[in-house]
Amino acid sequence: MSVTPARMRPGAATVPERVRTASRARRLGYRLLPGEAFSYVLHLRPAEWPIMAAHTALGFLLAAGFRPGSLGASWGDLALALLVWVGGLNGGTLALNSAFDQDDGDIGYLAVPPPPPRYLAGFALALLAAGQAASLLWLPGAFAGAYAVCFALSLLYSVPPFRIKAVAGADWLVNMWGFGTLTPFAGWAATGRPLELWAALVLLAFCPLFAALYPLTQLYQYEGDRARGDRTLALALGMRRSLQVAIGATLLAFLLFGAALGFGPANHLAPALALPLAAWLLVLVPWYRHHAAMSARDHQRGMYAALRAWALTDLAVLAIFAL
Repeated sequence: MSVTPARMRPGAATVPERVRTASRARRLGYRLLPGEAFSYVLHLRPAEWPIMAAHTALGFLLAAGFRPGSLGASWGDLALALLVWVGGLNGGTLALNSAFDQDDGDIGYLAVPPPPPRYLAGFALALLAAGQAASLLWLPGAFAGAYAVCFALSLLYSVPPFRIKAVAGADWLVNMWGFGTLTPFAGWAATGRPLELWAALVLLAFCPLFAALYPLTQLYQYEGDRARGDRTLALALGMRRSLQVAIGATLLAFLLFGAALGFGPANHLAPALALPLAAWLLVLVPWYRHHAAMSARDHQRGMYAALRAWALTDLAVLAIFAL
């Protein structure tokens, strides 16, 4: 099966001037990496790297605390895990997705995207494979196993004839498990520590929490996805029901966080869990009430507000379970 989309043609992926000059960093990047080379970097979507790195590191810190040497792990193990998971798996997955989507407008974590370079799909697959090899050579087996599962899901998600990202519900399941639970599990697994019940509940809670976030990432692309014929979760549910699902899944996630408190180490910071819950509801409830009058840009701002609520959740979970 060819990994080059049929729509790609030699010379089609030229870089328009508006893309090269969209920011000072873009101008510098295209000067340092001539031709379309910097476009490959942009399609790895480095704007998402801090979010992915933080969520992976969360699992590591839950397992090892802030003194990983007590487990025989090290900060070097975390650095290697981040390089493999964030750079290899996440970067490769997003680049592969770009290669087949051929989006013209803004996409997640990449405004004013360059046209996908001709060999982007092959580049993405090579990056994914390199990450898998590194995980097998230098990281614990549980980490390599989680990587292998996500590698397979990445192919199923983006590559025809599967392309389950265009199948409403299937795309949701892939992302809630892949990013929500397996990403922090990979960080935990990088320490070599066996998984404990309280930690399993915490990692599981991130599954419905990402189930809440995922349709929110599609609402600002609602019209573009519909015009392209993709059957995304948000399109299948509609905006109103997508936001209802997000609210319900958020409440389920915080019930699981609360259940984990009963099995984890006692901590006087447990009430801090109310702060991220309030942050989520302050984003979601007004969004639900006013969604019919919101523009695509408004929905995009809502998505980034939800990401900030996610970051606050990570910090609260760390304070409660890792300090």
